Amino acid sequence: MKKLIIASNNLHKIDEIKAILSEFPFEVVSLKEAGIDIDVEEDGITFMENAHKKAYEIFKIAKDAMVLSDDSGLMVEALGGAPGVYSARFAGEHGNDKKNNEKLLHMLEGKKLEDRKAKFVSAIVLIMDKDSTIKVQGEIEGYIRENETGNGGFGYDPLFLVPEYNKTFGELSSEEKNKISHRARALEKLKYELRKLVQQKEK
Repeated sequence: MKKLIIASNNLHKIDEIKAILSEFPFEVVSLKEAGIDIDVEEDGITFMENAHKKAYEIFKIAKDAMVLSDDSGLMVEALGGAPGVYSARFAGEHGNDKKNNEKLLHMLEGKKLEDRKAKFVSAIVLIMDKDSTIKVQGEIEGYIRENETGNGGFGYDPLFLVPEYNKTFGELSSEEKNKISHRARALEKLKYELRKLVQQKEK
C-alpha cells in the first residue's frame, strides 16, 4: 500500500483528511508517525505557496512516499483579508486558538453581522512523485459571530457561521463539516484529479 504522509501533526486536520480520502488505498500517516521532525518555515504570501513549500521540503526526505500538504486559514473582508496566512499565529503564539479568537473578536467589535463577512480557504498540494504534483484550492463563505458557539472543530470554527445551516463550524457534526468545509471542497477536487490519474494508468 502506497504511503501518504500528511505534512502536519494537527490531529484534527489529519482525521478530516483521512476520512475524506478513505476510498483510496493509501496508508495515511502524520509527520510524527512517519518519523519526520522538521519545522518548515511558512513564509509564503499565499496559502498555495506555503502548502507547496511544506510538501516539497517533506518530499525531499520522504523516501518514496507521497506527501500531502494543506495550508488553510480565515480571511475576513472587513480586515482586508486578515488574518490570512497568519491565521494560526494571528495573536503571536502559533496555535493558540483562544488568543486568536479573542483578537479577531476585538478587531470586529461593534460591527454588524453583515459587515463580518469571511471565508475559509484551503490550499492543498499533493506530490505523488518527482514528475506528478496536484494543486487544488477550496473555499467556503460565511460570517464571524460575536461569540463562540459549539464545542466541535478547532481554531476559528466556533466563530464561523455557515448561513445555509445557521450554525457555526463548531456546532456542526464532523460528518456535516466534512461535506461542506473549505478543506472538504479542496479534497473533493483532489479526489477528482486522483481518479483521473488512476483511470489513465489503467488504460
